[in-house]
Amino acid sequence: MRHFYLDFIFTAIALIVASWWGYSHGGMGGLISALSITAILAVMEISLSFDNAVVNASVLKHWDHFWKMIFLTVGILIAVFGMRLVFPIVIVAVTADMGMMEVINLALYEPTEYSAKLMAHHAEISAFGGIFLLLVFLNFVFDDKDVHWFEWLESRLAKLGKVDAMSVFVALIVLMIAVSQAATQQASAVLIAGVWGILVYLGVQVVSGMLEGDLEEDLAAEESGNAGAATSAIMKGGIIGFLYLEVLDASFSFDGVIGAFAITNDVIIIMLGLAIGAMFVRSMTIFLVEKGTLDEFIYLEHGAHYAIGALAIIMLLSVKFHVPELITGLIGIAFIGLALWGSLKHRKMEAANIE
Repeated sequence: MRHFYLDFIFTAIALIVASWWGYSHGGMGGLISALSITAILAVMEISLSFDNAVVNASVLKHWDHFWKMIFLTVGILIAVFGMRLVFPIVIVAVTADMGMMEVINLALYEPTEYSAKLMAHHAEISAFGGIFLLLVFLNFVFDDKDVHWFEWLESRLAKLGKVDAMSVFVALIVLMIAVSQAATQQASAVLIAGVWGILVYLGVQVVSGMLEGDLEEDLAAEESGNAGAATSAIMKGGIIGFLYLEVLDASFSFDGVIGAFAITNDVIIIMLGLAIGAMFVRSMTIFLVEKGTLDEFIYLEHGAHYAIGALAIIMLLSVKFHVPELITGLIGIAFIGLALWGSLKHRKMEAANIE
């Protein structure tokens, strides 16, 4: 439980703020409504983002203590305030050609209009986030891994992955299908957003590749006894992972923010509810790393990536169709549950073979 002490304190503070906000705008009825909606949003964010925590843990387990603390401090500020509050405001400001303060006033005092402006660009947001997450999934399933969950399928996909740019090729096909399903007036915007999703993913890979090239040189220098090179190697390795995790979290947060506006238009309540969820997701990530859960349950990372793939497809489908957030959450939970069950079954089989 020590991993979650700060989360419970933050939750208590957030609920107190939500109570004050609700009471100041609607008396006791507003207080009860604000509390219940904040709790619902927090639970929704946690259920939607558990697969995010697993993928985060698969990256974070290779980090040193310093970068883990950066992830829990700077990273949580970016996740909570950057993606759950600032980013939706920036979207409205850019797309509606409004000033930031004008949008903030709109969010606080005319939440219905603010929600309408944000939801008007739901298709582009979903295209960007969906394509980015799809590439995360495709690069995982096309990778030639030592451990396969679905042996027949994953071994064949790994062979396809030997073809250069296969994941980008598949992502572009899926994007073209999504564009063909979008409304005529939104088609070009969806296409541009999807291409940006690909460019951002590839951009992170390019930066990672450049840093990894320097990283190999620093590691070689470290072996020769250069302490400065050792420090540089640790720094560059941490930067690579941090960049990747923050963009990944941004893509996950799109779905939660858009889903939250389906429940309430109050941007303060949305931020508080999603912030609680984001805090717990960060702590779950550290818990999974320190307990070695990914090593103990060998298919958990597979299940998380399949859940990411499902979320990506759902986000791209939402360009035309409305998919309830409950379905999105249940699909993610189902993949994680199947992965846990498969991991336990694998452990029993291994124990039986040893005996």
